[in-house]
Amino acid sequence: MKAIIIEDEIIAAEHLKSLIAEIEPDIEILAVLQSIEESVEWIELNPSPDLVFMDIHLADGSAFMIFDSVEIKCPIIFTTAYDEYALKAFEVNSIDYILKPIGKSSLEKAILKYKNFQGDSSQSQQLINNLLKTLQQSMKSYKSYFLVPEKAKLVPLATEDIYYIFIDTKIVKAITSDHKVYFMDKTLDEIMEQLDPKNFFRANRQYIISRLAVKDMSLWFGNKLSVNLKIPTSEKIIISKARVKEFKQWLSGSNLN
Repeated sequence: MKAIIIEDEIIAAEHLKSLIAEIEPDIEILAVLQSIEESVEWIELNPSPDLVFMDIHLADGSAFMIFDSVEIKCPIIFTTAYDEYALKAFEVNSIDYILKPIGKSSLEKAILKYKNFQGDSSQSQQLINNLLKTLQQSMKSYKSYFLVPEKAKLVPLATEDIYYIFIDTKIVKAITSDHKVYFMDKTLDEIMEQLDPKNFFRANRQYIISRLAVKDMSLWFGNKLSVNLKIPTSEKIIISKARVKEFKQWLSGSNLN
């Protein structure tokens, strides 16, 4: 079995080589590549290995840039320090990953998974394409500020200061933690697209709420929930029965979709 390692930290690469030799001596490491440019050149000039160990963060950029230049036709075991939201992308697309620092047990599991992998090169490439698409969604850039009108000026409103956004007689308003009211010139749908879903939840057609604003919840009729915020709202914020589970997952930080 032939493999390459794409890793820009020499000590980390040597550690990985040592663990591989201990766990699976039959794996021959053909090359240790330290950059995107070096990796692309090697892959273009050499036959495909059986397996790639790939660090995601390289000195000259994200390792995913390699896929823009060449096609990797074999399974990949990623090494990463990504947070749980991005890691979900690896899990759902059946691409294995190892969290740094790499331990013997996690490497053993990853190599065993590779051995059980029966997909052909086209299937492997499709998995990688799915992974990249999901990661792009996971790492989407969200707004830190909105420019909102205040008297005759436009002022930056930090999203971390927003407790909730709601529609009041067809006018969209943002309420901050210090009870200030700002008018917004976008629809709730447009605003929600620009907010980090880890921090904000579209409670219903009228309200978007911040995790920081939630005080507690009350049971409501028909297995619904009434959400109580740390500052008063003009009407009750009701979570429908169909979305109660989703809301609880979001509030507890376990919603990874």
